Amino acid sequence: MNQETRLQALSAFLKSKRAKLSPEALGFPSGSRRRTPGLRREEVAQLAGVSSTWYTWLEQGRDIKVSSSVLECVAGALQMNEDERKYLYALAMETSHMASHAAEEQFELSPSLKHILQELRFCPTIISDRRCQIVGWNAAASHVFMDFDSLPAEQRNMIKLLFARKELRRLAGNWEHFVGGFLAIFRAYYGQYVQDDWYERFIEEMKDSHPEFQYLWEQSQVSSAPDVLLEFRHAKAGKMLFHLTSFQVQGNADLRCSVYTPAPETSTEAKLRRLVEKQD
Repeated sequence: MNQETRLQALSAFLKSKRAKLSPEALGFPSGSRRRTPGLRREEVAQLAGVSSTWYTWLEQGRDIKVSSSVLECVAGALQMNEDERKYLYALAMETSHMASHAAEEQFELSPSLKHILQELRFCPTIISDRRCQIVGWNAAASHVFMDFDSLPAEQRNMIKLLFARKELRRLAGNWEHFVGGFLAIFRAYYGQYVQDDWYERFIEEMKDSHPEFQYLWEQSQVSSAPDVLLEFRHAKAGKMLFHLTSFQVQGNADLRCSVYTPAPETSTEAKLRRLVEKQD
């Protein structure tokens, strides 16, 4: 992304974090004169130990000099987690990976990854790249989500599918919660690859095509591995509960493995077994 876009993203992120903090919990009076939720800019500056003017300029997206030590103070004041800190540094200091053409290539999954997908027979599993493009999945994922094999490779972007496909909208008991987990991962990549203009083009395309995307994008968290419990309402199997475990795949390609594990002490695994075995 260009400098203007990067600074705008930084501004939006800081405003979002500030709005989510409780003044009372941090020792500030709530008062009746607060017009917006969360902390005031001068309160964040006070907690961070920086001048109110400097923090205001930072949040306004002005092109000012920043240091890692001062950013750490701002991150602490806004109670950022590790993924959010990385995102802040990437936007404020452009500490990100260089753009790569790797994401445009068709990945050939290694034999070990293919074996893992096959062995996780009753855990729907999806492998995606840093642009959330689906590059691998197992049979359980096809049964629970959709038949990915029926789609052209260029259409297998998980973010696009979540907004465009009616079957995925109907599947999740709380669709916004479902989408939020993927957007949290996508935002982490967005900061990690801040120099790749593809992300900005993709975000603008999603805003134009799906009006609700902008609101959910602005509300999204930053997490490389969100801990999510999902309730699905499957057309054939009924109610199913899954824990999402998402982790990076070792190797040169920036791939992610997302495993949906049936929640214990529920009938989800039994339902999934019947669903998969019926189709075998």
